[in-house]
Amino acid sequence: MQPCASTLTGSVGTFAQCFQSLLATSLLVKLWRQHGPKPRGQTPKLSGAELVQSLVFHVLCGVGTLAAHVQQLTGVKVSDSDLSQRRAAAGVGVFEAIVRAALRPLATLPDHPAAFYRGWRLVAIDGSQTSVSNTPQLLRHLSKAASRRFEAAFAKVPLCWLVELGTHAPLAAVIGLAQESEWALAHRLLAQLPAGCLLLADRLYGVGAFVHELLVVGQSVGSQWLVRVRQNIKSSVRQVLADGSALVAVAVADPRHPNRKAGLGLVREVVGRVRRPGGAWVTVRLWTSLLDVSACPAAELLALYARRWDIEVFTKELKVDLRGGTTVLQSHTLVTAAQEILALVLAMALLSQVRLAAATTGALAPLRISFGQTLALVRSLWWMVAVGEGILAAGQVRALVARTLAQIAAHCLPPRRARTCARGLRQPVQSWPRLKAPSYQNGPTQQEVLPAKAL
Repeated sequence: MQPCASTLTGSVGTFAQCFQSLLATSLLVKLWRQHGPKPRGQTPKLSGAELVQSLVFHVLCGVGTLAAHVQQLTGVKVSDSDLSQRRAAAGVGVFEAIVRAALRPLATLPDHPAAFYRGWRLVAIDGSQTSVSNTPQLLRHLSKAASRRFEAAFAKVPLCWLVELGTHAPLAAVIGLAQESEWALAHRLLAQLPAGCLLLADRLYGVGAFVHELLVVGQSVGSQWLVRVRQNIKSSVRQVLADGSALVAVAVADPRHPNRKAGLGLVREVVGRVRRPGGAWVTVRLWTSLLDVSACPAAELLALYARRWDIEVFTKELKVDLRGGTTVLQSHTLVTAAQEILALVLAMALLSQVRLAAATTGALAPLRISFGQTLALVRSLWWMVAVGEGILAAGQVRALVARTLAQIAAHCLPPRRARTCARGLRQPVQSWPRLKAPSYQNGPTQQEVLPAKAL
């Protein structure tokens, strides 16, 4: 169920209210009882639901210890060592269940048309890796990447996620506790593909095996997909369509015998080239399940694929902006590192709701709202409301919330302008050549479809 704008706007006052709009406390308690550790002995001072909320609050605050943030949020005084033991006993499964229950699409077609393409919700899939500290507990389970000369500074925890492109709201996330590849994690993630979406994916997924799985999953949930494909992947043209695209047959490998073919899948192929004004042409090859030429012309699909870059921006917001530039997780064990990653995903979902509320207040597109300004101002609001508890009246809190949302909307990003100052060195350094003429232009991309040829 998607929250309406008034609900989002009215739940920004305190962190607890924001989290309540993300996941009801009653459901959080139920999930903890179902998937969390079984209670032993007396009831703990800090409940499981409070521990989850405190961890999300901790990753949002940026500075301070988890124990300090627990006391600030709940009033319960617990040491960091006790919290580490509670988190180790909780495991990862309960956090994964909470994330599955909390994440959901936010955009609606009437209010956010840019988040859709011809009625299909734009969603992207991608993977990344997060650095962890060099503790013995982590290095016992994780290995460092190495080249011929050097070993990486930190071990990595891989993860993969689905993101709603129009709002940067995460829809699903999986973590590779055994350092699985992005390819393996993506197969697990497809089970959480939402209905009625158009999935965009990069060249890693543009192979017959994954496309076959997309065909099966897409038909079962009523979704479509658009995937970029490497130039050396073989296919056979079956029919050339009116807009220059073609229906092609793609071989699908047998999972039990990779060298054998299990069959063929029929997809639509769009080949074109793209460039910036004055730049070099880049050939782009796409496969899609959208077979209707009149409803989805090839030129539109070629331009639409550029929207996939939004998930790269989401990754930067999560790994850099939200964590204040810190590149290494704070956790010292594999279980707590996975919990911290999932808490960061929940924090991104929460901030996406605040961003959407501010965009609704200012009648703006959600992605024109600055993520950094949203994070800074909402942190200030939560601290102010927390410090003013018992002093600020309910009407004053509502006025602070309205003013904060207005300030967030006021810091919206202006439209990008064409670059007038060339990006290059103005003075020679050592033997580097002096910049004599501008070579960079910023403007809309140009694309054109390359007509397919029949066999």
